[in-house]
Parts: sequence; structure tokens; C-alpha cells
Amino acid sequence: MNRLYNSMEPRVMDDNMLKLAVGEQGPRQEAGQLAKQEGILFKDVLSLQLDFKNILHIDNLWQFEHLRKLQLDNNIIERIEGLENLTHLVWLDLSFNNIETIEGLDTLANLEDLSLSSNRIAKIDSLDALVKLQVLSLGNNQICNMMNIIYLRQFKALRTLSLSGNPIAEEEDYKMFTCAYLPDLMYLDFRRIDDHMKELAAIKHQYSIDDLKHQENLTQAWREEEQARREDLEEHKAAFVEHLNDSFLFDSMYAEDVEGNKLDCLPGVRELFETYKDKFVIICLNIFEYGLKQQEKRKAELDSFNECIQEAIQENQAQGKHRIAQFEEKYLLSLSAIQDESELTNIEKKIEEYSEDITELFNVLMTLEVQLVEQLEETINMFERNIIDLVGLFIENVQSLMAQCRDLENHHHEKLLEISINTLEKIVKGELEEDLPDGLRALFVNKDTIVNAVGASHDIHLLKIDNREDELVTRINSWCTNLVDKIHKDEITRNRKRVKEINQYIDHMQSELDNMEGSDIID
Repeated sequence: MNRLYNSMEPRVMDDNMLKLAVGEQGPRQEAGQLAKQEGILFKDVLSLQLDFKNILHIDNLWQFEHLRKLQLDNNIIERIEGLENLTHLVWLDLSFNNIETIEGLDTLANLEDLSLSSNRIAKIDSLDALVKLQVLSLGNNQICNMMNIIYLRQFKALRTLSLSGNPIAEEEDYKMFTCAYLPDLMYLDFRRIDDHMKELAAIKHQYSIDDLKHQENLTQAWREEEQARREDLEEHKAAFVEHLNDSFLFDSMYAEDVEGNKLDCLPGVRELFETYKDKFVIICLNIFEYGLKQQEKRKAELDSFNECIQEAIQENQAQGKHRIAQFEEKYLLSLSAIQDESELTNIEKKIEEYSEDITELFNVLMTLEVQLVEQLEETINMFERNIIDLVGLFIENVQSLMAQCRDLENHHHEKLLEISINTLEKIVKGELEEDLPDGLRALFVNKDTIVNAVGASHDIHLLKIDNREDELVTRINSWCTNLVDKIHKDEITRNRKRVKEINQYIDHMQSELDNMEGSDIID
């Protein structure tokens, strides 16, 4: 199909175009009317039609943050881009363009209907994020490989698919293959798939589908395991003890330890090494388990704190609402009394009484807020002391356990140095029965050389232990500081907001009183 704008120059997708488009489409919507005003924000626009605009590049759509429907068909667009902020998009039409590759859709997790028909697409991919996809139109493209059908099996909500006009649709087994591998599909190329067709397709491709399902089950199980591992890792990171439930720290000590790995070949060192590793890993496991328990305590403390805060706020709000309700009930009675009163002196007296009621309400509400501030401040300070104590205890015990790791390393270093010097003496006396690898024998030139090699290995190990301890302490202290700071800032924000609400309400009541004084009631 020829595009109507191919003979025209490409147009820029700027604010002027967008304002005009919204304005043209908006008579039925308030957003459309507002679009005609200078400085309009597009965040309230839900549907946008930009077809037949000779657009080459998708741009400037970030402002439409709540857009649900976007029509960009019949343009000259070559790339799918500039849509990353349209996370609420449900319907997208990019048909009749010059797109060759599916891309730029990774953030559109809410998309249900996607049309890419009449483009130049040869492969269906990069749709993984579209977990809600129900309708996919890819007719009149260049798709020729049946494996593209299998790719679509991951979209469990897909019910409508169009591939007519592609080379793949000319394959003899196209319909049977598609029905067999996409059993939940209801419509193919604009025609409903009947149950009989599905049964025949399932029988024809039964064995290959069974094999595919087996592979999919294995893949799904692997993904679930990976997801579980990621979730566990996040939990361990929250407790600041990630990778301490295995030999990760110990292995990292030897990962860059060239000399230590050479010395492992010395007679008697392998047994010493295994004993050292076993004891070291046990200490790491103790740190890990202790860290998880302490994380539960910190979480329980935080949950209890948040619960207390919410209870105090809700109770205070209930008291404030009760006093406001009493005031408004009295206000209606006062207003009725003023309207029924004919004597000016009495009217002025009642208005004065109403003014005093407003002042009294203001004082009551502000007193309630001051009481709440004091109550929350006491609760926050108590929580701060508790959480700092918990963090301090955790650090103290972790440092004690890390000290045990250093003690093990020091003991291992002494034993290794002893074995190394004894080996050197045997080499000098010609009493060494075992053959040493060339790289290891080069260390046994003299005592200084071997002592330096063992010492270098020892320094690397201690540095790894110290770094892991410093990292843990730094991170948990930072977490504690940031948490307490955020709690204090949130309370300041809450207080300012509440004071502003009280003042706005009182100002509104006072304004009504002022209007009453200038009304016909007094006149």
C-alpha cells in the first residue's frame, strides 16, 4: 500500500504538532480544549492520534505519561524509539511504516494490542516484556521462519495473531503449525480457529510439541531456581551477609594469591589447607546465620515502630475530625440563627461568637498537632536508640567473628611458614624426596625469598578479611543513618503538611465569615 505522505518532506514530531493533534482530537475531552492553551501539560491525555503525519522519528512523547492509546500508523518511521516513558500504554499502532526491527518496547508491560503490520520486519523478537499482550498484528512483513511462531508461545494471554502477507503464511503447514504450537490462540489472520482444527493440529505435531514442552518445563524450572536465588541474594544483602553462607570469602582470598596457590603443592600443606578452609567457612556460616536473625530483629523493630506511628496519627486525626464535625454542626445552627435574626445588634453578636469559635477550633487543632509532634518525636527517638543499639550489637559480634577468621589465618600462616622453612632446609641438605613443580621450586632460593612469598600470601588473605568486614560495617551504618534521617524528614514533611491543611481550613472558614459580614444579611 502506498503511503500518502511519501512525496512530502519528513515532519518533526515537536510540541506544536502534538498540541495541534491533541486539540483536533479533543473537543469531546477536556484535555483537548486545554491543549489549545499555551503551556498545556499532556499528562492527562489518554489517547493520541498521529497517523498520516509523515513522521520519521518518534520524539517528545515523554510528556504523555498516562497515555493509553497511541496511533502512529501510515508514517515513514524507521525505528521504534522514544516510547520508554509511556508505561501505561495499552494499544499501539505502528502499521504502514518502514520499521525493520522490533525494539524499544521493553518498558511497555501493560501493552495488550500491538500492530506492526505492513512494515519490513523479518523476525519476531524483543517482545518479552509484553506479558499482557493479547492482540499482535504483523501482516505484510518479511517473516519467513516458522521458529517465530514458537517464540510467541511465551505470551500466555495472546488470543489474536495476524501474519498474512508474510512468506511464512505461504508455507503448506502454516495454519496447522500455528494452531498446534499456539493452542490458546482464538483468531488467526482474522478468522476464528475452530476446535476441530486445533484437535487435528495437536495430533499432527504431538511428538514435537511434547519434546518442546519438556524443554520448556526444564527452562521454566531453571528460571524459577534463578529467581529464587536472586530473591535469596537480595534478602542476604538486606542482612549485609551475602555470600557468607558458602566458601566465597575464603575462595576470594586465594583467587589473586599466586604465591599461596604455589605453596599449596608443598608436602603436608594440602591437609593443612583443607582444615583451615573447613574452620574458616564454619565461622562465615555463623556470621551469615547471625546476620539473618539480626535482620529479622531490625525488621520487627521497624514494623513495630511504623505501627505505633500510624496508630498515633490515626487517633489524632480522629480527634481532629470529631472537633471539626462539632464545629461544622454548630456553624450550621449559627448560620440558621443569623439568617432568622432581624436585629442588627444580635446578628453582629452571633457573628462575633462564630469568629471566636473559629479561633477556638484553630487553637484546638494546633494543640492536637503539637501533642502529636511531641508523641511522635518521643517514639522516633526511642526507635532511633533501639535501632542504633541493634546495629551496634550486630557490628560488635560480627567483628568478633571476623577476628576469629584472622586468628585462623594467623595460625595457618605460622604453620605454612614452618612447613616452608623445613622444606627449604631439606632441599639444602638434599633430603627432600618429593619433586617440586618448577614454579614452586623457584621460591626456595633462600630463606628470605620463601619468607617473603609466605608473607605476601598472608597479607592478601588478611586484606580480603579486613575489606569484607569494613564493607559490612560501612553499609549497615549507612543504612541505619539513612533510615533515621528519612524518618525525621518524613515527620517534618507530615507536620508541615498538617499545619498547612489546618491553616487552609481555618482561612476558608474565616473567608466565609468575612463574606457573611459583607452580605445582605447585615445590610
